[in-house]
Amino acid sequence: MDFKIRKWDLSDAKDLSITLSNIKIQENLRDGLPYPYTERDGVEFISAMRSADPNDTFAFAITVDDKAVGSISAFRQGNIHRKTAELGYYLAEEYWGKGIMTEAVRQLCDYVFSHTDIIRIFAEPFAYNIGSCRVLEKAGFQYEGTLRSNAVKNGKVLDMKMYSKLRPEICI
Repeated sequence: MDFKIRKWDLSDAKDLSITLSNIKIQENLRDGLPYPYTERDGVEFISAMRSADPNDTFAFAITVDDKAVGSISAFRQGNIHRKTAELGYYLAEEYWGKGIMTEAVRQLCDYVFSHTDIIRIFAEPFAYNIGSCRVLEKAGFQYEGTLRSNAVKNGKVLDMKMYSKLRPEICI
């Protein structure tokens, strides 16, 4: 299995639509994604990522044998948080539990820290998403605490967990 992260290509839209049309994946993401997710939705997303400011948006397809099976991105925050980026990711269900996401997170962090002035990358998975929390822990993120009643998803008030990873030379 040949795994890597790479820049999005418009030809990835069909694979993206298949992955995001899985309700199990959408239940772990923020609201706003159409369901079912169409190929046209994928083209719009990929076009937006390709035209985004490369100093603020770091968006990659996760591929296995050059087929897009997921997404990983970091987005620079603004104002006093301008040297901080928020991490987001998902992976097609058939690839869960194979270590792909942990390695993708490591690769994205290495890329962001080596190509930008960002000093902190954070992620906020839903507290019930144990798999996502484990990915972050295995990728070297530190658990900072639980954000109680921090989100409403599918009519339920949910806790989220805060994880972060600092640029290596910042760590003491």
